[in-house]
Amino acid sequence: MAAAMRLSRWHTGLTATNPSVAALVVKDGAIVGRAVTAPGGRPHAETQALSEASEKARGATLYVTLEPCSHHGKTPPCADAITAAGVARVVVSLTDPDPRVSGRGLAILRDASIVVESGVLEEEGRRTLAAYLMRQTRGRPRVTLKLAVSADGMIGRRGEGQVAITGPAARAQVHVLRAEMDAILVGIGTALADDPQLTCRTPGLEARSPLRIVLDRRMELPPISKLVRSASNVPVLVASIAGPSASSELNARRAALADAGVGLLETETLSTFLSGLAVRGISSLLVEGGAGVVRGFLAAGLVDRILLFEGAATVGEGGLASPLTRADMPDGFRLQREYAFGPDRLFDYERFS
Repeated sequence: MAAAMRLSRWHTGLTATNPSVAALVVKDGAIVGRAVTAPGGRPHAETQALSEASEKARGATLYVTLEPCSHHGKTPPCADAITAAGVARVVVSLTDPDPRVSGRGLAILRDASIVVESGVLEEEGRRTLAAYLMRQTRGRPRVTLKLAVSADGMIGRRGEGQVAITGPAARAQVHVLRAEMDAILVGIGTALADDPQLTCRTPGLEARSPLRIVLDRRMELPPISKLVRSASNVPVLVASIAGPSASSELNARRAALADAGVGLLETETLSTFLSGLAVRGISSLLVEGGAGVVRGFLAAGLVDRILLFEGAATVGEGGLASPLTRADMPDGFRLQREYAFGPDRLFDYERFS
């Protein structure tokens, strides 16, 4: 099961509305079939692994990180395919909270006299599928907040755009993190000050750049910005939360963004904004700033994980103070892991209440 969970990460962030699930077919102590949910969400892991195993699947054990589906959608139920393949035993980490499945997949297998074990490495499975579970049970994406803070508690310097807080190893890790997300978000202040790309630029991960979102009440994102100019290659969404009343100027800016291929979303609150993303199939959201956006998400209680990078360098005079440091971590978050990237450190906090 641990091997299956590692395999599932291959396509995290690539499987659209479906979770990235992995399946291993094991017979006589050897793996004879393995697969992960395909990019775009289909075909599912189970059918691919069974196809690879072919006749060796008969009498074998199937390890799968999430309960096999039991409903007819764009593809037939995986539970039926498992039964037809003659698998003798199925080991599952998590049952699927999707009401179309939720125990029915396991029931189909048991009714076919297949031995079923569930709850194997369940805690690890919940971490692996945390984003999918959040969208299914809470109707919103799982929100990860990422901050890079200098040794003197700063996130940048006024009037200087992007300032390197951490070294190349830590920055490369951020690109890996982006590759596993469905969407990445900044506020309009950061977009105007930094003119960021918000893409994955680590070699081999370029094609895994997620949807890029700018919170922009007045639709001020310039058509000449890097984000807008690249919208035809990597999608961009401008979200207006409780924006001003319509005007000819606002309508013109809205039309210019739409003409450039930028998606538009207008909503009333951060909560309804996240619900709107969930409807679009977004399960994971990485919030990268700026300070006002960070405070807004924290104040609304909508952050599930905090990744705090601490750089070894100082910013000094004119620095922008971080809205969050390890010394003032909000209640309800617990340090889970700590990493070193050269002289820089990463502290990984998760909400537990």
